[in-house]
Amino acid sequence: MGLHLWMIMKMMVILSKVIFLLRVSDATPNASFDENYKIIWGNQHVQLLNQGREVQLSLDKSSGAGFGSKLYFGSGSFQMKIKLPAKDSGGIVTAFYLFLNTTVHEEMDFEFLGNRPGKPVILQTNVFTNGLGGREQKFSLWFDPGANFHYYKLLWNDHQVVFFVDDTPIRVYKNNIIRGVGYPTHTLQVITSFWDGSSWATDGGKTKVNYSNAPFHANFQDFNIDGCISMPNSPNKDCASQKYWWNNKKYWQLNPQQLKSLEDVRKKYMKYDYCTDKSRYPTPRPECSEK
Repeated sequence: MGLHLWMIMKMMVILSKVIFLLRVSDATPNASFDENYKIIWGNQHVQLLNQGREVQLSLDKSSGAGFGSKLYFGSGSFQMKIKLPAKDSGGIVTAFYLFLNTTVHEEMDFEFLGNRPGKPVILQTNVFTNGLGGREQKFSLWFDPGANFHYYKLLWNDHQVVFFVDDTPIRVYKNNIIRGVGYPTHTLQVITSFWDGSSWATDGGKTKVNYSNAPFHANFQDFNIDGCISMPNSPNKDCASQKYWWNNKKYWQLNPQQLKSLEDVRKKYMKYDYCTDKSRYPTPRPECSEK
């Protein structure tokens, strides 16, 4: 009986460790919207579809809308399936990003800059660290982002931030703090937003939102979050631990196949890179020479 009890207790310890490892990233498979997210503005312009497995944000003259994660994170792999407006989207901004703007502004973002029918939607990425941004890189996409859902992903660990479109890396921002380059180290919230960016988003603000086509819609799916929970006022020092899969050494840099994909997509589809904008930065930012 004693041996049997000991075996039961040992199995319970093993089971508890397994449960801990399953919960450690707080990802819920096939999570519904309200498990991980909440509406943060424009309540009347948010519609939950398919039992909360899809969310539609609307934009009209009165308002856009946005939602954010209930929790904050210190590292992780963050993704969202997004389908952009299918109509004329000139002047409209659809965004998916990690964000903190309390004592310091840090941000890693995807911003989709809408356009007139027949013209390409531009995907703008940016990184803010310690309040400093101005690191825009812009891409045209190799598909129509308003026709179907596509994944947009951010992998963030102590070594790099990688921007993915589906499974294709389009940008890498390395941790070069040792060289005096800022790197996101604060606790961040996951946010999406859908709003009127007429003042700047399309053709430098020349193209405005055409509200005769309103309401506009952007749809979102996959509300799982694979991140290390860390509160703004009480950072989790464990977020660099390799018990989280995204901190494993294999994710410290891209593999050869990913590097080739990165090179190809940047060669074919990059439309703007702050690192080569000499009129704006006569002396390139130090991270522009990172290896």
